[in-house]
Amino acid sequence: MFEIAAEAGRSPEVTTPSEREIVVAHVFDSPRDALFDAFTKPELITRWMFGPDGWSMPVCDVDLQVGGTFRYTWHNDVDALEFGVDGVYLDIARPDRIVRVEKFNGYPSETLVKTTFVARAASTVVTVTSLYESRQIRDAALQTGVERGVAASFDRLAALLAA
Repeated sequence: MFEIAAEAGRSPEVTTPSEREIVVAHVFDSPRDALFDAFTKPELITRWMFGPDGWSMPVCDVDLQVGGTFRYTWHNDVDALEFGVDGVYLDIARPDRIVRVEKFNGYPSETLVKTTFVARAASTVVTVTSLYESRQIRDAALQTGVERGVAASFDRLAALLAA
């Protein structure tokens, strides 16, 4: 089992515990209900989940129910590059977890993503586990700069929650 060593205010911890997984864990100084909302409400998602500066999220559609779909589109404000992801919710247990399948536009495979929210004293540990179809696909995802993008997004999320 993955044990988080991270502390609130530090960069997210990104690990590869198996040859098909990427696990991102981070401690936020916020209650888990607020974090669950930040991961599921479009009006909040669009304010933090867009990676490094220069990106935005012009499309964020969420039908938060088992069997419901979601769609995000990111836009690079400098070179107008766009990419998106579509998926289906498989399990939703507020405020504990969200399980979904997602597929990035142009990628040949789907990814199973489980996000958990664990209360710990006055903070919440958020853990996002992405299970890819192969090691090669996982490695390609790592080469996209996921660590930098997640760190920027989580910094934005922490600031949003503190406001």
